[in-house]
Amino acid sequence: MNENTNKFLLEPIGIIHTPFHDPKKMPIQFSRSNEVGEIIINAPFIEGLQGIDDFSHLILLYIFHKAEQYKLLVKPFLDDQETGIFTCRHPRRPNNLGLSVVTLLKRDDNKLVIKGVDMLDGTPLVDIKPYVSDFDQQANVNIGWYSHRAHP
Repeated sequence: MNENTNKFLLEPIGIIHTPFHDPKKMPIQFSRSNEVGEIIINAPFIEGLQGIDDFSHLILLYIFHKAEQYKLLVKPFLDDQETGIFTCRHPRRPNNLGLSVVTLLKRDDNKLVIKGVDMLDGTPLVDIKPYVSDFDQQANVNIGWYSHRAHP
């Protein structure tokens, strides 16, 4: 953190390659994608992949590098009413951070082959976390505006 400006600097740890070059042709969520992509991890971070093969799913944090200027009120892709940006997963956000949970299919040195991609080709990756169901799965959740759209 730069204390003079209260801004954070993020260094990409790699790049995500996907078949998507047009935002209008992408899945709207990782859970609705069966597409395969790959992550190329930058050399200084390869050692951090040790043990990643033992996980079936990964949480990816990345930059919406092609997103336009944000708005605090947006229409979610699955609704026709405006809501606050922090109540949906719209890509035009104040800090352009994206999150997806993907399936790890294979690791080959600094390359991870993943399934469930929902981001543009060339997306900068800023972090990977393992998906651990004991930590990441919640019961009895309220889902706000999406409750009238959710399927049982």
